[in-house]
Formats: sequence, structure tokens, C-alpha cells
Amino acid sequence: MFLRRMKAELPTPDQALPGRSIAMPISDRHEVLPSSLKGPFPAGSQVAVFGMGCFWGAERLFWTLPGVITTSAGYAGGITPNPTYEEVCSGMTGHAEVVQVVYDPTRISYEDLLKVFWENHDPTQGMRQGNDVGTQYRSAIYATTDEQLATAQASRDAFAPIVARAGKGDITTEIARVGDYFFAEDYHQQYLAPTKNPNGYCNHGPNGLSCPVGVARTSNAAH
Repeated sequence: MFLRRMKAELPTPDQALPGRSIAMPISDRHEVLPSSLKGPFPAGSQVAVFGMGCFWGAERLFWTLPGVITTSAGYAGGITPNPTYEEVCSGMTGHAEVVQVVYDPTRISYEDLLKVFWENHDPTQGMRQGNDVGTQYRSAIYATTDEQLATAQASRDAFAPIVARAGKGDITTEIARVGDYFFAEDYHQQYLAPTKNPNGYCNHGPNGLSCPVGVARTSNAAH
């Protein structure tokens, strides 16, 4: 990503941009998977939301996993309704760039998704991810159920000693119940799909640490 706010601090509600009441218009079909971005989704499916820095590479990690029904790039964790990419990059909406993952829990568990999350970015960097600096690049897990919230917190506690032994410091990942999720613009959706930008910018990949949750299903996710 290229637009960055120099001062990486979250805005207060009175500082945040006003946004708009109209949702972002996007196409409904996934560029890679035979599925809808907006739903309705199959009965029994569940939704997870993760922020790992730039959402382009993060989304590709998840759409490769067996059991994932659909993915989309979006904004969550902030204040401004229906923000644009430029507004999010200004740092004045409070949002993180995130990926929404709809999955079949009979084929892949939430713990499996958490394993991919923890092992494919640096969760210790605060309001940045590598050279991408700003509040929108923070590490975040936005749970859609109380069970997800408890599982995410437990996974952080299990991973923290491993991260510390690797000399990476404290985990700064934000873990909270999800609020509103807003779709990002069409050109961000499945940005790294072979039909769109197969060689586009991506800074995600294995961080060399093994998180003791879930079952590793990342053979197709490394890049």
C-alpha cells in the first residue's frame, strides 16, 4: 500500500471523518472461488475477520484454504461509516484493513484460521506491518461470536511465549468483537488473483514461528 499517515494514532469519535450512509458498490462474485462476496451464505457457515496489514496478500492466504467458502477485503474496527480507501489511509477513520472469511466449520476450524493468521505476519509491530506504516495496518482479530473471542484470546496466550523466545517482543494484536464490516472498493477485492494482479505487492508469508493451535493447512498459502 502506498498512502500512509505519519502519526499512527487512532482518532477519537469527534476527530473521525463523517463517512456516508451509502455502502460501497462492489461486484458480487469472487474472482477465484465459485461463490458470492455478499451472501447469502450456505447454512451452517461461519464468518471470521482478520487484520494482518495490507489486505491484498492476507486475502490470498485465506482463499487458498480448503473449507473456505468466500473471502473479501474490507475495513473494520473503526468509526467512520462506509469509508473509502483514501479515507482509511488518512488514519482518520480508525479502521484496519481486514479480510472477511466465510468458512465451513465442518471442513476447517476457527483454530485452523487462527494458525494461518498468527504464522503469516508479525503480530508485534503495533500500528504497522513491515514498511507499511499506519493505523490501518495493525494486527487485529475481530471475533463474530463470544466463542471466537475466547478462542482468539487463548491462541494469543499460547503463541506469546513462542514469540517472546524468538526475540520479537510482545504481541500487539487487537482482539475484540467485530463491529461494522465495510467492503473495500472493487479493485481491492481478490487483488492478487491470477486474472487481476498475480505479481502484485504482497508482504505476507511464513514468519518462521509455529502457533500451537489448529491443524496446519497452509501448503497452498505460502508465497
